[in-house]
Amino acid sequence: MTDALAWRRKFGVMGPSTNTIVQPDFDDLRVPGVTNHYSRILVKNGTIASDEQFMALTRGIADNTIDAVRSVMTCAPDYLVMGMSAVTFYDGARGADEFLARIESEAKIKASIGSHSCVAALKAYGGIKRISFVSPYYPSANAEVKQFFADHGFETVRNINLQCPTAIAISEVSEDRLVDVLRELDGPDVDAIVQVGANMSMMRLAGFAETWLRKPVIAINAATYWHALRANGIDDKVPGFGRLLEDF
Repeated sequence: MTDALAWRRKFGVMGPSTNTIVQPDFDDLRVPGVTNHYSRILVKNGTIASDEQFMALTRGIADNTIDAVRSVMTCAPDYLVMGMSAVTFYDGARGADEFLARIESEAKIKASIGSHSCVAALKAYGGIKRISFVSPYYPSANAEVKQFFADHGFETVRNINLQCPTAIAISEVSEDRLVDVLRELDGPDVDAIVQVGANMSMMRLAGFAETWLRKPVIAINAATYWHALRANGIDDKVPGFGRLLEDF
């Protein structure tokens, strides 16, 4: 028997409890026969005023992820989609692989995570060697992102960390601010621009920005859901969010 609505795939989605962007983003990308079932990773919305506080917050998210996995598995999903970003980049390629292995070992099903999805997206476009990226993080976390991309053969030319003062403040970064950031990140020395930070809303802007920057602009939520769809053999095109979901 097949779920009446999820006749193609039932996705279990994990995201921090402070995150208000992933759930609507993923629902906007949902295609017929696929359903999303959100499980919140408990995290407090405390003040972030330093590298140390940001790293402690995100490490706490990682520590609580398994409980969210156990919760969502009670609805018997076919696949997991990680609506979180920072911790999936930590400790380079090895750390990302180990994080994914822990999730899949607990769930006994496969999963997509943000870091791997961004690499897959960059490779899908092809010919990309030099990137820039923006995050809502602090410098220490950006260093982790930079190292992860380096491990996969991508040189980071520029990066910007917005140093959002709370977890919820990440969702409050305006489109106007991000337009300015894109202009700072762009240049003839950059092949593609990447946005990380799953609680920062940039899917629609990324798709639009590709038309005036004339290069790939990859939003992590779009990349992660795209990766999950394609990993499950679902090739539907989703317009309005950039070439990744329309062409690949």
